[in-house]
Amino acid sequence: MLYIEKKKRYNSLRGGYITLISVLIVGAVGLSIATSLLLLGLNSSRTSFVNEQSAKARSLSNACVEKALQEIRNSVSYSGGDNFLYSTGSCSYFVTNTGGENREIIASGFVGTISRKTKIE
Repeated sequence: MLYIEKKKRYNSLRGGYITLISVLIVGAVGLSIATSLLLLGLNSSRTSFVNEQSAKARSLSNACVEKALQEIRNSVSYSGGDNFLYSTGSCSYFVTNTGGENREIIASGFVGTISRKTKIE
């Protein structure tokens, strides 16, 4: 009778270890899933921020192209450049006379660390 009682105790203690290890494994899997979701969200946020800055830089570059075209309209022989500072970033352009009535405009827009360039002939 004493032997049967010890065997029951041993089996009940062993079931506790299995449950504990199962909980630890499920917790580790859940933690790794949560961590990967968090990192994916951060990467997506960074990408959308860079895309937004890129669009703003492109708009600033186009604005400088328009300013350069206006300078050419005002003075047909215009050649030179200028810089502008806006609340969202900055832009610059340079107009080169390529012969006759032909001009080349190179404009750049800058927002943060992002720059976009536009070239018009």
